[in-house]
Amino acid sequence: MKLYFSPGACSLAPHIVLHEAGLACQAVKTNTRERSTSDGSDFLAVNPKGYVPALLLDGGEALTECPVILQYLADRRPGSGLLPPAGTMAYYRVLEWVAFTATELHKGLGPIFRPGTPEDLKASTRERMAGRLDFVAGQLAGREFAVGTAFTIADAYLYVVLGWLKPAGLDRERWPALRDYHARIGQRPAVKAARQAEGLPV
Repeated sequence: MKLYFSPGACSLAPHIVLHEAGLACQAVKTNTRERSTSDGSDFLAVNPKGYVPALLLDGGEALTECPVILQYLADRRPGSGLLPPAGTMAYYRVLEWVAFTATELHKGLGPIFRPGTPEDLKASTRERMAGRLDFVAGQLAGREFAVGTAFTIADAYLYVVLGWLKPAGLDRERWPALRDYHARIGQRPAVKAARQAEGLPV
């Protein structure tokens, strides 16, 4: 397998899960603006959408979209706990968190980072996001992980998106539960390994 990633982007979440699951995978650094890759491959041939993550499977097929790649990787290691058994309520809770992170947090922050976004729209986006983060902080209060008592794909994704708060102009110190959660998840060996592989501070 090959994981096409950009350092610190949402592709860091499947990168973390690959390390958590102990799955062999070549990480290919990708510049999505220039469409260039560290291995010289044609990124648009792998993912015509033009963004990361993309997971090129050994059989030649490619998977895209972070939530789908996360679930695929977890399914490759069914005993890992990265995704509870299908059909259980814990399974749906993990997928619920993944969906919320993708649609309300990840995409919610988008306007702040988009070139040309007016400052008033950035300000209103931060205000809206603060409400979402109030909810997340309330859910994580007193919990070690997003769901249950074990690290799951939901934690990998949530950790990555919470790492974008400071660049987005949102002070994580406002939410001690989020600050502590992010710091705790960041100490996991798989998280450190993925960050190191992407050239990020550990």
